Amino acid sequence: MAPNEVLMVGSVPETGPQEVFCRLLAALPGRLQAVPDGETGERSNYIGWQLQRFPRVARRNELGGTPLPELGSPTFSLEDIEPTGYDEAALSSYAEFTRLRQQKIVPPDVLFQIGLPSPYSVITGHIKPELAIAIEPLYEQRVAESIDHIVANIHHNDLVIQWDLCFEITALEFNQGRLTDKRHQPYFSTSVLQGLVDRVVRLCKRIPGDVKIAFHLCYGDLRHKHFVEPEDTSLLVEFANALLSHERIGSRTLWIHLPVPKDRSDAEYFAPLAGLKLNGLDSGSKSPLLYLGLVHANDEAGTRKRIETAQSSIPFTFGIATECGLGRTPLEEIGSVLQICKDVTTERSSEHL
Repeated sequence: MAPNEVLMVGSVPETGPQEVFCRLLAALPGRLQAVPDGETGERSNYIGWQLQRFPRVARRNELGGTPLPELGSPTFSLEDIEPTGYDEAALSSYAEFTRLRQQKIVPPDVLFQIGLPSPYSVITGHIKPELAIAIEPLYEQRVAESIDHIVANIHHNDLVIQWDLCFEITALEFNQGRLTDKRHQPYFSTSVLQGLVDRVVRLCKRIPGDVKIAFHLCYGDLRHKHFVEPEDTSLLVEFANALLSHERIGSRTLWIHLPVPKDRSDAEYFAPLAGLKLNGLDSGSKSPLLYLGLVHANDEAGTRKRIETAQSSIPFTFGIATECGLGRTPLEEIGSVLQICKDVTTERSSEHL
């Protein structure tokens, strides 16, 4: 049986939210349980637009940071960290979302999807490692303020917040010795897995319990290359299970998304997913809790093969997606991606609506 749901991971190379909403909903009728605003404009470079939120002395040297003073590390306060801007972008896009819903372009059952990078990813990507511990709680506070503003102004039953976890995955791979670039070395000294989970839990505690959450587990998409190729899904399953086992997270997680490389249509890649502990999660939802990022542009045959192998390898249904957002995908490939997503799926039945 063909999958009947598609996840758009986040970014889409369009001019603005209206164009993104309209294009995705027209291209994928009856297949989306949530729709993102496309992370257009300055947000299209993932975390890049957050660099200016930090003082220059705290930024990595290769990103234009200034040298540390010779007489010891500087101290920082919240005033040194500018607001994230994620809340303002979300509220502007939500206004467009509600307008299109009133025009019946957005179906009543489709949620407004907000993708947020974890503070850990932003800090790892932008901040000098020796200053990360000092900067982290301040930036987390700015993210918390953005969350507060979002949940105070968007109807909770319209909303799903997806945490985009990229440098968490590279930290776990570094810990296993599969990445050697020191940039990916965790800047904290506690257990790597537990330290990463604790940080996600802190964020989720800030989100009211009636707001759905989701997770995009990412191996990176820099120039359409992963930081390291996953051996299989075992590390992703370990991280996902550690997240989902926490009471603040599991009971309201709407989905987990993970990548499937283009050349992995073998059962060995998918086999560890049999150990993904989905039982008891968001039991009121009839939508899939797992999205596999197995759609690749101009490769419908390969996509179908990956779906077939996954279906024969894991004991539960799943939806489909690309490996990462489409923001850096060449425009000429977007039509191919959307057409494949439509052609290899069916519309949701009325029981999902």
